[in-house]
Amino acid sequence: MATADLLLHPVRLRIMKAFLGDRALTTAQLAAELDDVPAGSLYRHIAILTKAGVLQVVAERRIRGAVERTYTLRLLAARIAPGEAAAMSHDEHVQAVMAYIAGLLADFDRYIASGPTDPARDGADYRLAAMWLTDAEFGDFLRDLGAIALPRLANAPGAGRRRRMMYSVLLPAPEEAAGGSGTGGPADSAP
Repeated sequence: MATADLLLHPVRLRIMKAFLGDRALTTAQLAAELDDVPAGSLYRHIAILTKAGVLQVVAERRIRGAVERTYTLRLLAARIAPGEAAAMSHDEHVQAVMAYIAGLLADFDRYIASGPTDPARDGADYRLAAMWLTDAEFGDFLRDLGAIALPRLANAPGAGRRRRMMYSVLLPAPEEAAGGSGTGGPADSAP
């Protein structure tokens, strides 16, 4: 199975997202979080991800004759390698982005449906910005973004901490759109 096919299945994508934030979960804990996924389907997808090395068993214990396993996500295995991404066709990239966006929409829908929400208070935000950057400046931007994010990605769950999902999409504008008039500064709009 190609990595993209493995990772971008809607149920497997949700399973992997449940582990983000350095979480260790049992199948029962995962089933409680993904309570709309039938148990048989959940177990099958966990087995597929484990066999592929995306999930790993970090603990086992016997409960009434059954073995309860605790899993974690292997982040490096939960990504499409650059070489595989370069070999993907146009249609495969479109399908991958559609799966990504569908996952984002489903997560947002679950957030809104979770009860009275206050996006400003909860830190739920979505923005669009444009930057004029050379390839070198873009590389610097990615390095700086990593320097900001990486220490926070290492935070463990704790008092007052809420797990927050961060989606990112970086798209170059078509070449013919570059060089248009403007101030050259970032444009930022939010709802």
